[in-house]
Amino acid sequence: MSYSIGYHPDVKARDIPSLPGNLRERVRLAIETRLTIFPEKYGAPLRNTLRGYWKLRVGDFRVVFSIKGERIVIHGIMHRKHVYKYIYPRLKVNEN
Repeated sequence: MSYSIGYHPDVKARDIPSLPGNLRERVRLAIETRLTIFPEKYGAPLRNTLRGYWKLRVGDFRVVFSIKGERIVIHGIMHRKHVYKYIYPRLKVNEN
């Protein structure tokens, strides 16, 4: 099964442009090769208030995503120190 990829508007506007140049390509390849084929194998489910969302580790950065049928929605790509602080408000906006 092949999944299609969608992005939260802030990912394209803020997260991707703020990534260091060498990491931008690594994240792109990880999304294209891992998440489009088998996201449950390469991703790890999040817990507690982020239950239902998944993370993919790329170095010190995390790709937070959700699986909706045959579609993967990327909600954030941030450094591991900041991702859980800043991702939660972004997800709450999507729920409304």
